[in-house]
Amino acid sequence: MPSQQQFDFERIAKAIEYMYANFKLQPDLDEVAAHVNISPFHFQRMFQDWAGVSPKKFIQYLNLNRAKMTLKKSELSLFDTAIDTGLSGTGRLHDLFVKIEGMTPGEYKNGGKNLKINYFVSSGIFGEMLTASTGKGICYLAFSDNKDKMLNELTELFPNANYTEQNDELIEKVIRFFDHDWEKPAEIKLHLKATEFQLKVWETLLKIPEGELSSYAKIAEQIDNPKATRAVGSAVGDNPVSFLIPCHRVIRSTGVIGEYHWGVARKKAMIGWEAVKHSTTS
Repeated sequence: MPSQQQFDFERIAKAIEYMYANFKLQPDLDEVAAHVNISPFHFQRMFQDWAGVSPKKFIQYLNLNRAKMTLKKSELSLFDTAIDTGLSGTGRLHDLFVKIEGMTPGEYKNGGKNLKINYFVSSGIFGEMLTASTGKGICYLAFSDNKDKMLNELTELFPNANYTEQNDELIEKVIRFFDHDWEKPAEIKLHLKATEFQLKVWETLLKIPEGELSSYAKIAEQIDNPKATRAVGSAVGDNPVSFLIPCHRVIRSTGVIGEYHWGVARKKAMIGWEAVKHSTTS
């Protein structure tokens, strides 16, 4: 049964989808609250607790970003204009505290044989999440309301590993990060099964600052392989560690949000939440 926090996030995600679709019309509190079947008073409080700002302020950030995207008149695409005029500042860059260790060729080929993997399901700001660690680092992090789906995906990555449902120090670091350690995050180490190309793409994703976005084409250029846009898209989609490797910050060159392995509504929530947090702390 979904936790209350998961249930609340689902309503917040639904509200954010509505805001994205209708922000030009400036929907008021009553309208958005009615869309998610909750009283304006309780929705205001729930959203404030989640985002740190009111729904009205959140919509203002959406409008501000859209205004910045259209201010400059040049040969740049709409997306490139958005990047050029996007929010700037110090931010909290993930590459300051997240490190990737690729698995050995043997570990990669044998499907995790002899690996002991702990996994634990907890409630976070973006809903229920399943976090798994090998003892060397985090190997999987997913958000979903379906525990079995997350667990099946994890076991498909490492079919020969030994699994135990329990928390450990590495998993606890991730939980604390999502709970309250945004300003002073501990170093989080990742232990990933990946090809050399995938690791290169994921390391590039870590360099996208919080509150900013990139495109598949831009990532391809940054890894000196500009014709590999489609392969980059596949590598981004294969990212097994949600949010910490910020694949949610990659959108299409046209400015369209695009698909997301853990749900488009959750991707929009992550982008919007980061934009607000970055604006209020920069």
